Amino acid sequence: MRTLKASTSWLCLACCLSVTSTAETVKRPNIVLILADDLGWSDLGCYGADLHETPHLDRLARSGLRFTNAYSASVCSPTRASLMTGKHYAGLHMTIWYEASQDPPLDRRLIPPRTVNNLPHDETTIAKRLQAVGYRTALIGKWHLGDAQHYPETHGFDINIGGTLWGAPASYFFPYRGAGRFGGEFRYVPHLELGRPDEYLTDRLTDEAIKVIDAAGEQPFFLYLAHHAVHTPIEAKADLTTHYQQKLAPGLRHQNPKYAAMTDSLDQSVGRVLERLEHNKIADRTIVIFLSDNGGHIGKFDDVTCTNNAPLRSGKGSLYEGGVRVPLLVRAPGVTTNGVVCNEPIMAADLPVTIAQLAGLTRTQDSHAWDGQNLEPLLHDPNAKLKRTALYFHYPHYYPTTTPASAIRADNWKLIEYLEDGRTELYDLAKDIGEKDNLASSQPERATQLKEMLHAWRQAAKVQMPEPNPSFESKPGR
Repeated sequence: MRTLKASTSWLCLACCLSVTSTAETVKRPNIVLILADDLGWSDLGCYGADLHETPHLDRLARSGLRFTNAYSASVCSPTRASLMTGKHYAGLHMTIWYEASQDPPLDRRLIPPRTVNNLPHDETTIAKRLQAVGYRTALIGKWHLGDAQHYPETHGFDINIGGTLWGAPASYFFPYRGAGRFGGEFRYVPHLELGRPDEYLTDRLTDEAIKVIDAAGEQPFFLYLAHHAVHTPIEAKADLTTHYQQKLAPGLRHQNPKYAAMTDSLDQSVGRVLERLEHNKIADRTIVIFLSDNGGHIGKFDDVTCTNNAPLRSGKGSLYEGGVRVPLLVRAPGVTTNGVVCNEPIMAADLPVTIAQLAGLTRTQDSHAWDGQNLEPLLHDPNAKLKRTALYFHYPHYYPTTTPASAIRADNWKLIEYLEDGRTELYDLAKDIGEKDNLASSQPERATQLKEMLHAWRQAAKVQMPEPNPSFESKPGR
């Protein structure tokens, strides 16, 4: 079968296939999941970027479906947990990145919870599900979901190149190791030892991904290419940096040439992967998904602001749109239509469910295991609606952009509750995408209704909450 088909008969046939025969397993589609790190919603050309050039990602958008209301967690590890399990990160008790999970600050008004730091082995990842039906599975790049006893190999990946407990590399240039960037800790990216002087991490990870594609043969593969770009350290190739320095102009939202150059390298990586699929004549039976793990980082690196998420408010860490709304592109040959846009709100936990469905896996035996929904109806018809009342967000921690908070989006209404004092903010995203006009006081009934829904979800999901800090002393300005 050279072309994906989305009909019920195709799915039924796929579900009945034996996994013992290469001739049969090849009928399942290949899946390429590309995850960017800290890439903002408006960092791509197809989402309105002004300085950045992303022709390959823009081409991917034109050849598939572009989501405008895709949501992640506000920081990295939680989104990655949802992408692997199809579960809400708050229900998994994985609400902050690995390194901070067991060491909450003790000098703030609230004491954040100690969270799960290792993705439990009793969770069935999408890699395990695909591996069980004959897929070759590979993680290339960032893992950030646990220690060595919980590395990708223990969660269904045949191949792990670069995946560790760490959330960022010491350097983007070979040999990708060193100390001092993150305190006194020495960090490295394993399995990339035989590199070249001036070799760039985004390029090298792409080299390794292409090797996986080339080695697959007739066996279907699941390639999870989890780039470190564009996470700090903000380091880019000199020629690309010069190119964007020359493009800088007053009035542009984006003003960081190194960040733009990192985004360019990321875009080139996607282009190389797409080209390889075409060269190997498997593009017509390969699903390609691209997204970011959270909103763009609006803090500074080397005294330069990383990115600007406008027209969205704030960035990484916060529950404003700039922290949780992310780019999402999906191309599924035979299923998606070229160049269409979907405005339906969706979340990262929906993607494993959708991948399983497109790969011909059934949900009849473990439908309780998913929090996400199958997005296949949207892939066929971007104007379709999911049977979902609301999306929920939970970040019971501190970050430079936020204090502990929870949020709910129901239809176009968004409510954020800050957990230090219980104050709420209400926004009509249809009219106010930048979340500038707080309507909580002018629409108290709507705010109360959404707050009650949010509280009911937190109780049902058994989320972890921060606790009052008995040692905290309020000081002027705090």
